[in-house]
Amino acid sequence: MTFNHIFPSESTQQEVCAYLNVSRETEAKLETFVSLLKKWQQRINLVSSKTLPYVWQRHILDCAQLITHLPVRPGRIMDIGSGAGLPGLILAILTEFEVHLVESDTKKVAFMRTALAKLDVHATIHHARIEELPFLDIDIITARALAPLSKLIQLTQKQDHPRLSYLFLKGRGVNEELTELPTSSTLTVISYPSITDQDSSIIYLKR
Repeated sequence: MTFNHIFPSESTQQEVCAYLNVSRETEAKLETFVSLLKKWQQRINLVSSKTLPYVWQRHILDCAQLITHLPVRPGRIMDIGSGAGLPGLILAILTEFEVHLVESDTKKVAFMRTALAKLDVHATIHHARIEELPFLDIDIITARALAPLSKLIQLTQKQDHPRLSYLFLKGRGVNEELTELPTSSTLTVISYPSITDQDSSIIYLKR
C-alpha cells in the first residue's frame, strides 16, 4: 500500500495497520486500545477530543512511527509524561522493548493500568514525577507534547549516562526550542520529518 509522505487525517484502521504490517492479534490490541481511549475520554481528558475522529492517524500512527528510529536490539524505554500511554504504551504493544511509563496524574495512571490489563501487554508504570525517579539505566527516553526540549533534558538529569538517547515527538516551534538548548550541550541533534503532520518532526538527541 502506497501513501504520500504525509498520511491523510482520514486514514483508516486497515490502512494504518497495513502500513505497520502488524499481525491480526496486534491489530486487535490496537483496536481495543482505541476503544478504551474513546470510552475514557468521555470522563477524563486524555487527548484532544477533536482528534478522536482521526485517532488512527493522529495517535496510533503518530506514535508508531518512532519504531523506525529505535535500535534493532530491544532495550529499555522510558516514556515521560505518558498520559494516555502515548507513545509508550503503543511501543509496548508493537515492540519487544522493556517500557517504563511515567505519569503523575492519578486518573491517567488508572487508564494505563486498565489498558495494560485489557490488552495483556506488559509495561512498568511509575506513578510519580519524572525528577523523583531513581536512576533506571534507560536506553531511550521518549515524550510527546510534554515540554520544551531544554525542559525535557532538565527533567531527566538523573537518568543521564553516555549511552542514553532521546526520541521526542514535536510540533510547531521546535526550531526555536533547538536554539534554546544550552550552547555547552554535547548532544547531537537529528530532526526527522513526521509522516502524520507536515508541521511536526521527530527529534533524536544523543551524546
